[in-house]
Amino acid sequence: MRRVLALTGASRGLGAAVAVEAARQGFDLVLNARDEARLEDVAAACRAQGAQTRLVVGDIAAADTAPALIRAAQEHFGRVDALVHNAGVLPPLAPVAEADLGAWQHNWAVNFFAAVRLLQAALPALREQRGRAVLVSSGAAVHPYPTWGAYGTAKAALNHLAGVVAAEEPLVTVVAFRPGVVDTDMQALIRSQGAGVMPPALHVRFLAYWQEGRLQPPAAVARPLVAVARAAPPSWSGAFVAYDEARVQALLAAG
Repeated sequence: MRRVLALTGASRGLGAAVAVEAARQGFDLVLNARDEARLEDVAAACRAQGAQTRLVVGDIAAADTAPALIRAAQEHFGRVDALVHNAGVLPPLAPVAEADLGAWQHNWAVNFFAAVRLLQAALPALREQRGRAVLVSSGAAVHPYPTWGAYGTAKAALNHLAGVVAAEEPLVTVVAFRPGVVDTDMQALIRSQGAGVMPPALHVRFLAYWQEGRLQPPAAVARPLVAVARAAPPSWSGAFVAYDEARVQALLAAG
């Protein structure tokens, strides 16, 4: 029997790569994103790898989307073995002194509160399967970047959430995952909207990642991420792990 993965932010970038890689690694999938056409394309690529798929189209920031995602997994497949909260947004880019609290609240709704709703909905099923939840975080969770306050604090809270749930749920392995600097739409947004907002040196740094070919391809990060979702040991629960650290690469190599 194939295992079942529920995945947010699945229509593009890292999420799309995770979906296809998870299908290759033996998962059936329940996929969520707002863009139905692109989500259908990802689902077709997953089916080509032998996976069954179900789609839940909607904004993960909406209160009813996360429960619908987990409900679809249970109704169609009868189980949830893994959850990956990949959906994320960077804006607003602004100093805290100029913060638009409404924009901050939307950022947290996607990056953090959606994770809380997903876990609330999924934990009963994850307990049954001794399953895993992977919360896609960021280096910005531990390295403060000026003007990234909403994003960085939300990701830091996500890391702490993983630790809290690990302490509360001994039957579930919960991991915060740092994907590194990946060639995604978020990086394109930093290049196009960061000038004049971010400190010049920080904006130049992110431009250089792109100009010098140092952005990681989504597929290269998807492989270790799915390995963590498939096989992270319980001893990792509550940890913040990086895609390229030795223990993650060893897990990937072990198959």
